[in-house]
Amino acid sequence: MFKLTVCLLTFNSARLLHEVLPPLVAVADEFIVVDSGSTDATLTICQEYGITPHHHPYTMHGAQMQHATQLASHDWVLCMDSDEILDAETVEFILALKAGEEPDAHYAWRIARYWHVLGEEVRTIYPVSSPDFPVRLFNRTQAQFNNRPVDDKVEGNVMTAIMPGRVRHDTFYSLHEVFNKLNSYTTRLVKYQKIRPSIARGVISAIGAFFKWYLFSGAWRYGKVGVVTGLYATSYSFLKYFKAWYQHPEKKESVAKEHSDSQVIE
Repeated sequence: MFKLTVCLLTFNSARLLHEVLPPLVAVADEFIVVDSGSTDATLTICQEYGITPHHHPYTMHGAQMQHATQLASHDWVLCMDSDEILDAETVEFILALKAGEEPDAHYAWRIARYWHVLGEEVRTIYPVSSPDFPVRLFNRTQAQFNNRPVDDKVEGNVMTAIMPGRVRHDTFYSLHEVFNKLNSYTTRLVKYQKIRPSIARGVISAIGAFFKWYLFSGAWRYGKVGVVTGLYATSYSFLKYFKAWYQHPEKKESVAKEHSDSQVIE
């Protein structure tokens, strides 16, 4: 038998918290919520469940999760986002796992995460297929989240297995949220990763994404939601190169201006 700390990240997460929290409370021996500045009812809802959130300014998802695990009192952690909802089968598995002998610290478990966009389950959402299987339950002495700016994941010396059941990932719940995340993710990617600035590469990448993530994936069968996921993939593929290209000449101009100003001062 072992103790489990649930780590949950929140930011204006009131929309789903009444569905997210009950199954997590059922498996938690300790509950750590790290909030990055919610202005809706998130903090109030957490307090209704006896949870006092910790505030921590947001930089990147992986860093935020690392902060949460460092606050935990137990080495075994279940790390979740506030738009991921465990089903009864997954909860039963975790409770049975906890009731048995403590696993070797090198074991870890993945969830079967089914993506929902605009309220409908989808087969793909760039750059993953649904379901995907991220590691969520692990021993923090052997694994941790990496610092990738987008699509971070748990890394370490672990052997993984998939939990039974399914987890509903209810993300991209409005068109505003789709475009907001599209802009945020591509900006973060260009800021923290080296992207070759090229309009041509952006156009070619966007065309390839349209065929792969809209036509070949079968997203066209999903009506308006399929159009949204196809547009998301196409735009994401183009924008990361376009933003890198757009910023590139500005840096050159800035350097030239500094040089020119220094000449004038002298």
